[in-house]
Amino acid sequence: MSSQSNIDTVSAESRQDCFHCGLPLNGSPLSVEINGIQEPMCCAGCQAVAQAIINSGNESYYRFREEKASTGQELVPEFLDKIKVYDHPSVQQQFVHNESAQIKQVSLIIEGIVCAACIWLNEQYLRQLPGIVEVGINYSTHRASIKWDNNAIKLSEILEAISKIGYLAHPYDPQTQQQIYENQRKQLIRQIGIAGLFGMQIMMFALALYGGEWWGISDHFRTFFRWISLFLATPILLFSARPFFKGAWTDLRHRRAGMDVPVTLGLTLAFSASCYNTWTGESDVYFDSVAMFVFLLLSVRLFELSARKKAAEKIEALTNLTPTMTNRLLADGSIEVVPTVELQLDEHFLVKPGEVIPTDGELVSETALVDEALLTGEPHAVTKQKGDIVIGGSYNLEQPIQLRVHKLGQDTILSGIKRLIEQAQGFKPNVAKLADKVASIFVMALLLLVIVAGIFWWQIDPSKMLQVVVATLVVTCPCALSLATPASLSAAIGSLTRDGMLVARSHALEVMPQVDTVIFDKTGTLTTGILSLQKQIDADKQQSALNRQLAHSLELHSEHPVARALVDTQLEKFEVKSLKNVTGQGIQGDINNTTYFIGNTTFIENVAEIPQGIELDDAMQVVHLAKHGKWLACFCFTDPLKPDAFDTVRALQQAGIDTRILSGDREAYVAAIAGQLGVEHFDAEQLPDDKLNQVKALQSAGHKVAMVGDGINDAPVLSASDLSISLSMGTDLARANSDLVINGVHLKPIRDALFITTKMMRIIRQNFAWAIAYNIVAVPFSMAGMIQPWLAAIGMSVSSLIVVLNALRLR
Repeated sequence: MSSQSNIDTVSAESRQDCFHCGLPLNGSPLSVEINGIQEPMCCAGCQAVAQAIINSGNESYYRFREEKASTGQELVPEFLDKIKVYDHPSVQQQFVHNESAQIKQVSLIIEGIVCAACIWLNEQYLRQLPGIVEVGINYSTHRASIKWDNNAIKLSEILEAISKIGYLAHPYDPQTQQQIYENQRKQLIRQIGIAGLFGMQIMMFALALYGGEWWGISDHFRTFFRWISLFLATPILLFSARPFFKGAWTDLRHRRAGMDVPVTLGLTLAFSASCYNTWTGESDVYFDSVAMFVFLLLSVRLFELSARKKAAEKIEALTNLTPTMTNRLLADGSIEVVPTVELQLDEHFLVKPGEVIPTDGELVSETALVDEALLTGEPHAVTKQKGDIVIGGSYNLEQPIQLRVHKLGQDTILSGIKRLIEQAQGFKPNVAKLADKVASIFVMALLLLVIVAGIFWWQIDPSKMLQVVVATLVVTCPCALSLATPASLSAAIGSLTRDGMLVARSHALEVMPQVDTVIFDKTGTLTTGILSLQKQIDADKQQSALNRQLAHSLELHSEHPVARALVDTQLEKFEVKSLKNVTGQGIQGDINNTTYFIGNTTFIENVAEIPQGIELDDAMQVVHLAKHGKWLACFCFTDPLKPDAFDTVRALQQAGIDTRILSGDREAYVAAIAGQLGVEHFDAEQLPDDKLNQVKALQSAGHKVAMVGDGINDAPVLSASDLSISLSMGTDLARANSDLVINGVHLKPIRDALFITTKMMRIIRQNFAWAIAYNIVAVPFSMAGMIQPWLAAIGMSVSSLIVVLNALRLR
């Protein structure tokens, strides 16, 4: 029996690594029964593949294998033809979001990506597949967000298609993602170590050879130094430079010229010519340039890998919020510790002080104090009452609390936030799309220029031809163009997420810096939306209780802030028939065969005359109650401004942005709010169509308009504005029509988003300008024979570093 078989006989109870791939378990509760024993698995991928092996009757694989398998995700393509495990609904439950019966969405990790050209290839290839609805790949995390029609194509077919073009894709798993990062980092360090160690030795011999050109050197030593340099450069080319050759081969297989093509061509020419000249003893050798180029380019890739990881840290932190284990409450009151994935809807669970809430739940306990800072950017603890929904990923700060499972898996608020972030990261501004087109042409143009330069120098001075060709191939920097957008985009989205702003539609990142007018709704946007009933004025004081009960019954099914203030659970409700919500005005309904109306002044004036002598406070919001021909009562509310409303408006004004208020409330009240905020332009008693016309008029005058709203009556104007922003506490309809979503109730993210997106677009343009300027200057000098290959290697590496460092300023 092999040594591996002995390893596999370790008891499942004492095993600390995955039975399938050997990676650490890290607390994973997953397992598969193999030969009568429950063997532990590190992730759903390994579990699925191992189960497929058993189901197919190949359990003997584990008895005779010589070493641990690769991770389950890596093996998926080998099994797709036979088992299709990732198409099974129970396997998909943890990583696939069902948008409808047919449309599904998944996050995949794609291994093998080295540059933006790889992103382009995968996106273009996948979009050609039947049934693919949407594809977006994030360069920083190498994560793909794919939406597909399950009736037209299966997930296993998508994975197989990606493997056919030379990349490996598998469902996203945090542990696997971290393992991939570590594997890439360790491999790069080994390759850099070989290139650096042998490169230093080559440099010593190169100094002797360069010095010999000035002060003389014997032929014996020259030949000896060249042969030693050749042997030292060989492992650099075969081991350290392997990623470049692999990338170039993938490019050429698909008939495209990526950034690895000129790199590989330059290395091959320099090394081959140096080998020939070493053998013949003629001309110059460039082993030092080969070593330096490989060392510097690998160093840049290591730095870029670290930069990508740092830029994505905030986003990845969201993934690791929820715990893997949960305290489930049983019917007899006892506690059972179970994996979070085993929870079912409506089950009860317990969260102790200091623990993270594992999934969205309805609070069963009377009160709870939770910290939602990482999710919403809100720095203060939030008090929840019985019946409130508590977001999974929040921290429970005080006493133990009981909750009922409200949402699970991909349906939770946290999963929705992550999907928005992933969609935003696949965004490319127009300037980036233009750069992608330029970059694809750039490499072909470069190869043409190299041929022209080679022919020219072959005619003028054949001894310098190789130097010029290699230097021209090496000095150019298509990678700077490739890095310009993704590095900046990831840093910007990470900053926006930290501040509580979610990008629902990616074009918002490009539109936000162009906005010159911001229109605010009032109730629930500039104000807290938590109205407090201060005064009730009745036509007949003896009917005060009845009027209050009528208002309660009419508003019971509305979600407007006024409705929440009028609804009182202590009051008995009347049966309301023919209930009708008139958007932006009020509600009408039949009670005991009489039609009652409740709403703003404009709404009520259509059915009854409002008395002139009513004393109304300008700082209060008012709604009226009436029936046909008779005014019954009015209700006066206070609605305080949000603490950061004044600072947000002032910051926008200082940035040169015109701020306005559009509200359906009476003019005196809106004027009072505008005066407190220092807003000059405001319009009151606005119906939804009025608001829509105001926005269109501003757009016709050439303004870029952003609308900030919170409510159903804002949905039309949110859709029409150039940029729509809503609060996540608003209605689902408002959020569906929003480009940006503030994940909370504060307004500070608006001014932060303006600053961050403006800076992002400026940095992207700076990076493109630098990359283009560098190449315009460097290529002519290299073609003129004024740049040595080793100097070209330094120039190319420094150019890439400048782009990445500039993008990281957004952090």
